[in-house]
Amino acid sequence: MTEPLTTQVFRVWIRTTPEKIWTAITDPEWTVKYGYAAPAYFELRPGGSYRSQVTEEMRAYAKESGFDLPDTIVDGEVLEADPPRLLKQTWRMLMDPTTAAEPFTTLTYLIEELKSQPGVCRLTITHELTGAPATSTMVAGSPLDEAGGGGWAWVLSDLKSLLETGTSMSGQG
Repeated sequence: MTEPLTTQVFRVWIRTTPEKIWTAITDPEWTVKYGYAAPAYFELRPGGSYRSQVTEEMRAYAKESGFDLPDTIVDGEVLEADPPRLLKQTWRMLMDPTTAAEPFTTLTYLIEELKSQPGVCRLTITHELTGAPATSTMVAGSPLDEAGGGGWAWVLSDLKSLLETGTSMSGQG
């Protein structure tokens, strides 16, 4: 068994503007359209709160699977917000008792417009996961899970699809 990575870096290139990526990451009307489709709420200032809320679809799936979900499924605190370039925050997954018991991790979004490719941005997510092995395993995703469960790679792929085509991989838009 290999040790989970304490720092994971995910990167995607998206044909759009930094402002559109920023909005898609920080606006709950956008965060419900891709990834795991949970609304995310930010107070975009140092010390501001971050939370992602459970949806009725998530709650129904959990109930069918024999477990309950809390109203807030991910929480944290904004450490730095420099729109539309940088967002750094703490991050803790509350959906699972094992990840909820781990310490907060640090998540950084860096949005860079490419000088060599006008109209293309590089979005890099760096997730620092020291002391959080269960969270590390979860956000790394499973290469065997075809229906999601792909962690940050899944979320970034879906975000790219949504911003470039107007439709997410699940058909949302």
